[in-house]
Amino acid sequence: MSRTLVWWSTGAASFVAAQLTLRENPNAIVARCETGNEDPDNYRFEADAMRRLNATVTLLRSTEYTDVWDVWQKRRYMAGIAGAPCTSAMKIAPRLEFQRPTDVHVFGYTADQKDVERFELLKANYFELTVRAPLIEAGITKAASLAMVERAGLALPRSYAMGFPNANCLKTGCVKATSPDYWSLYRFHFPENFARTAAYAREIGARLTRIKDERVFIDEIPADWPMTAPIVPACDFLCHIAQQNIEEAA
Repeated sequence: MSRTLVWWSTGAASFVAAQLTLRENPNAIVARCETGNEDPDNYRFEADAMRRLNATVTLLRSTEYTDVWDVWQKRRYMAGIAGAPCTSAMKIAPRLEFQRPTDVHVFGYTADQKDVERFELLKANYFELTVRAPLIEAGITKAASLAMVERAGLALPRSYAMGFPNANCLKTGCVKATSPDYWSLYRFHFPENFARTAAYAREIGARLTRIKDERVFIDEIPADWPMTAPIVPACDFLCHIAQQNIEEAA
């Protein structure tokens, strides 16, 4: 018997994906891979969201590593051409252990062009999986998903108001991010965490950002470097249609 797995990531887009999916299939499983790297406010949002959805989260954990730092230190690698080992160890490996060949996998990719491209890459790399992206199907952007969360009466994770495009990895910063704007923002909001990540990157020679097509250490980013701007919640007509369908089904 096939299962529908909604891959929850404690953010706005995954909430809307879960909301749309549970409307169609109340038996869908909401699952999250625990990385040990979430901001405390993400857990608050998760609890609020699950109460709103009348659902629970199935937590999956690595059997080899305790958290992201454990991966980095044991592998002496943070990110590079081979990708980020924390993603493969803390997210992909537990998912592969949990999933079944007949599962339908639901992801919170939005209708923004970069997310559409990421979803297409996912399908190409994991062609054996049956996958869905309900936000792309409904034409819902990241800004629209923020608005839909607010309309549902939930306080968004604090990371969005800070300017982060996603709610994850605030204990270390996301090492898959190569933008100096992102790291400048992270340094501003989390100076101690930034210093720790920057020091370890120096120790193992990981140049995590790029300035003028040159890879540099994140502690080389100038102090006055611009920061990523916040995404403003905005609901267009496609968002309103999706929201109306959800409310009618409730």
